[in-house]
Amino acid sequence: MDEACEVTITAPDAEWLAEFVRTLVEARLCAAGHVDSAIRSIYRWQGEIYDKTEARATLHTRLGRVDEIIQQTKEHHPYQVPCVVAVPFAAGDAEYLAWIHEQTS
Repeated sequence: MDEACEVTITAPDAEWLAEFVRTLVEARLCAAGHVDSAIRSIYRWQGEIYDKTEARATLHTRLGRVDEIIQQTKEHHPYQVPCVVAVPFAAGDAEYLAWIHEQTS
């Protein structure tokens, strides 16, 4: 079975991000997405330090879907270089992991 993972995506707008996550769930690219509407991001971009409020989504999916999620994010995201990172699950409830696999097949 393709290994389950969590994908993190950040964006400047929580409503945009929630709608984007909905499209990913509808396309079966992820089984679920959780959107945090206000996180504080501090980062360097083009030589300047920024301190801004962003939204963050965590997606539950399979590693085999990550490339498609990255492609969709690059096509639709408002940032030039969006944050999209994936981390495999070390362990989890077997039924939940099977559900992720079923929902993204």
